[in-house]
Amino acid sequence: MSAPRACPACLRRSWLLNALAPYIERVSTRAPGSRSPELLRLPSEELARAVAPNDAKEILHGATSLRERTMRAEVEAAGCWALCRHDDLYPVALRDAADAPWALLGRGHPGLLEGLEPDSAVTVVGARRATSYGREVARDLGRDLAAAGLAIVSGMAFGIDTAAHRGALDAGLTFAVLGCGPDVSYPASGAALHRRIAERGLVLSEMPPGATPWKWSFPARNRMMAALAGMTVVVEAAERSGSLITAELAADLGRDVGAVPGPVGARASAGPNELLAGGACLVRDAQDVLDAMLGPDARRLEVFGPALDAGLGAVLEAVEGGARSCEEVAAALDLPAGETAAALARLEALGYLACSLLGAYSRTTLRPPE
Repeated sequence: MSAPRACPACLRRSWLLNALAPYIERVSTRAPGSRSPELLRLPSEELARAVAPNDAKEILHGATSLRERTMRAEVEAAGCWALCRHDDLYPVALRDAADAPWALLGRGHPGLLEGLEPDSAVTVVGARRATSYGREVARDLGRDLAAAGLAIVSGMAFGIDTAAHRGALDAGLTFAVLGCGPDVSYPASGAALHRRIAERGLVLSEMPPGATPWKWSFPARNRMMAALAGMTVVVEAAERSGSLITAELAADLGRDVGAVPGPVGARASAGPNELLAGGACLVRDAQDVLDAMLGPDARRLEVFGPALDAGLGAVLEAVEGGARSCEEVAAALDLPAGETAAALARLEALGYLACSLLGAYSRTTLRPPE
């Protein structure tokens, strides 16, 4: 495979976006049609004049004057690579979008983009302030879908995004799509996750190295996440959430949209429940995603954990029956508190249970062997 290569004109588009970033920030929420995905459909000259009419000429001159050697040196110095829409490695999935990025800059092995089509990837998104339930569902989806051979796409934000990435890293491949430069860890506390994804998957952006994120760059990167995958799954989201923008963009592209149901009165479940009411695919686990995307050809997904002795099996059944705390499980089984706590901790370590910060236990999708 030849090394990825972006032509100078497409690379200059990335540097132009960075130069226009503060101008796009000012106009991107003023009126219908001015959100960043719509603006990014414009050719470079029209974009510059639309968002920076007084400074457009100077900014365009600065971008067109950039030398190819200078841009490539910056990319290489940041430990990144770049390819553009004229490269064979440019994802087929992105070619469907009218607002697709001219260039992709990334970290990781670019060969992972080869053959990437919508039916080989799933985008998992959701709330930054996710509940323990949401994080557990997202991690299970990431792990199980990655184990089934699908790439997990997300945005590396706190909460659902991070959980989905981590689950995917446990079993397979994940792509992080950023609203900043591919060498910039955002949030900064995610530096270790950023590094792991770059080592085992891909970090992608349309912005040049060193570019900082803006408010508009998040919906802009959402359009890439929606286009890359055959289905976008919203795990948790408030009524007005960037995750719902991703779902809307996916639907506009003719992609499937899925949602994880949650309690009717829960703020974090308002967005997914609204999507379900509007006809989104019900997603309870990875198998629902596979069935929706692949139909009759969907592979049956069986995720089994290690064998359990009778004692641990009884504790697991008590949690499945509705016992949530150590005290409730102990009472249900008439066990000493210490023995019950040890069994619950063991089941959590084996992956059968998840424990919230308040000490409430819940089941994961992991099944005991037959």
